[in-house]
Order: sequence, then C-alpha cells, then structure tokens
Amino acid sequence: MSLPAAPPSYAEATAGDKEQGSGSFTYAPQPPPMPPPTMPMHPSWAYVHPGPSPGYSNAYAADMSSPFSDPSSSSSFDGLSGSNWEDKNIRRMFIRKVFCILMVQLMVTFSVVSLFTFCEPVRKFVQYNRVFYLTSYMTFMGTYLMLVCSTNARRRYPTNMILLAIFTLAMSYMAGMLASYHNTKVVMMCVGITALVCLAITLFCFQSRVDFTTCHGLLFSLMMVLMITGLLLFFTAPFGYIPWLHTAYAGFGALVFTLFLAFDMQLLIGNRRYSLNPEEHVFGAICLYMDVVYIFLFFLQLFGSRE
Repeated sequence: MSLPAAPPSYAEATAGDKEQGSGSFTYAPQPPPMPPPTMPMHPSWAYVHPGPSPGYSNAYAADMSSPFSDPSSSSSFDGLSGSNWEDKNIRRMFIRKVFCILMVQLMVTFSVVSLFTFCEPVRKFVQYNRVFYLTSYMTFMGTYLMLVCSTNARRRYPTNMILLAIFTLAMSYMAGMLASYHNTKVVMMCVGITALVCLAITLFCFQSRVDFTTCHGLLFSLMMVLMITGLLLFFTAPFGYIPWLHTAYAGFGALVFTLFLAFDMQLLIGNRRYSLNPEEHVFGAICLYMDVVYIFLFFLQLFGSRE
C-alpha cells in the first residue's frame, strides 16, 4: 500500500510507528474523556461554592456543638452564584419559626401572669405556698441546662418541644408569682412598657447597621457587674432595705437585658458577623424569651409597688 498523500499529523508522527511489513500507520488510542466533577451541581444554582454559605454556617461543615457561626471566616462568590437568594429564603423561614415559638411562649407566660394577678384565690395560694416557686426554679434550671448544653436535646423532635414546654411553664410560674406581689395596674403598665421596648429593639435591629454581635466582651462585663450588684443586695438585705440601690439595680438590669435582646435579635436575623445556625430555632426562641421575661421582671422591680 502506498503512503497517504497528506503528511501525517503531529500526533500520528509522535504516537505511532510505521508497522513493519505493511505500508500503513498504527495510531495510538485516543485518551479517555475527562470524568465529570465529583461535586454535584445544585439544579437551581449556576455555581456552587464548596465552602459554607455566607449567611450562616453549614451544619455539616461547622462545629455541631455550637449554635453560632462566623460567616466572615468563609469565602463565597456571591456575584457568580444565586446562593444568596436561597440563604435569604432559609433565613426567612428560620426567623418565622423562631417568632412563632416565641409568641406561643409569651402568650402562655403573660396568661399565667394575668391569672396570678387578677384572680385573688390563685394569688393567695401562690403567695402562701412558696415551695412551688422553689420547685419551678429547679425545673427551670434543669430544663434550661439540658436545652442549652445538649445539641441532641434541643434538635431532636419531640424531645425539644417537651423540654421547651416544661421550661416555659416553669418560667411562667416564677414570673407570675413575682408579679402577684405587686399592684395589678403596675403589672399591666410593665407589660405594656416591655412590649414597646421589645418592638423598638426589633425595629432597630432590622434597620440599624450597628453590629451588636461583636460586643461579647462588653456584654460579659455588664453581666458580671449585674451579678456582683445582685450578690451585694442579697448580703445587705438582712440589714435593711436600701431603696436607691434596688432602683439602680433594677434599672441597670433592664438596660443590660435590653442590650442582650438586641444581641440575640441580630444573631437571629443573620446579617451580621455572627449568626445562629438555621437548625437552632429552639435555642433562638429560648434566648429571646428569657430576654423579654427578664426585661419585664426588672421593669416590675423598678416601677412596681407592693400592696
């Protein structure tokens, strides 16, 4: 057989040798095609970044024992992907779920407060049976530690809902008994003030650019001052009532927990440096609920007058 009219290509010349005894070339087999990428593409995304999402941490990439995340520690190409829309939808559903749980908790708590305040037989019963207050306090501390310290307890259904219900009832009994020692008009006034303060803080957190999630050191220092002041009041109580010290303590406590409400609200919203994991709806509801109840109790101590 005669040689082909056209000269062989570079690949033919370098990869194949002329076969002995025949006039044809032997061609090397073509390399196999490249395998597809191992990372699956999301059907609605043009580009999927392998790192955690910018709005919150990935539950499988972050530490599962911590409900907090630092979005600034992970890189993301928001300009090349549509993941930011997906993150906003997930965050919006998370906020809705937390607020639904919080509304149920507050309705139960302030219903108990109203019952203990307006119903005279119930008021006398809770005032003369203080052992129930100690029982509710121990129940509150036990369920609170279980929900905060155990990731499985606050994420596994229905265990998290059962513990949350017991925690809410115990906290409601404590708040109702403390409110039963005060005038009914003052209690309703403190409820209204608490509602206005919480509404103002919520609107402020949604609109403000101030990042409260980076103020861990400040909030810790304020909490230490509040705790030391409370211990001082406890040890000076046997020597007499000091009105100005109790007033200063109540006002300072209301201020501190108002700052904590702003801190927890921005963790919930998730548009600051630190945010809550979207799976931590029970943890987020507990944080906001305790802030609201403690603000109410400090306002009650600040403006309340015993009958």
